[in-house]
Amino acid sequence: MNKYLATVRVRGQHIKTMVYADSAVHARLLLQYQFGMDCLVLGPQATTEDADGYRLLDGMIKPKPPMTSAQARINGLKQGVARSQEQLKGEQERQRRQREAERLRKALAGPPP
Repeated sequence: MNKYLATVRVRGQHIKTMVYADSAVHARLLLQYQFGMDCLVLGPQATTEDADGYRLLDGMIKPKPPMTSAQARINGLKQGVARSQEQLKGEQERQRRQREAERLRKALAGPPP
């Protein structure tokens, strides 16, 4: 597989994108299937990071390894704590509004006869 740089038209904007393909023809077909038949502004050109001066994301983004079962459990518990805190704050706010509405209703009703 080779890397090919191509410029495609997406909603009227020209976007540079990379595609992995066996040949330039294959890259062109992949881009046409992905973005539409009239999408290519500048056809696919074989590229390397050094030749074009573009810094490719392959070197910038490091994949994260999958979590172990222990790490996943801890992560799930932390997210559960965060959800519980959000629910607690929401319930406290709801009860505060309910008390305020009750107090306002009593004040508008006036003293009992």
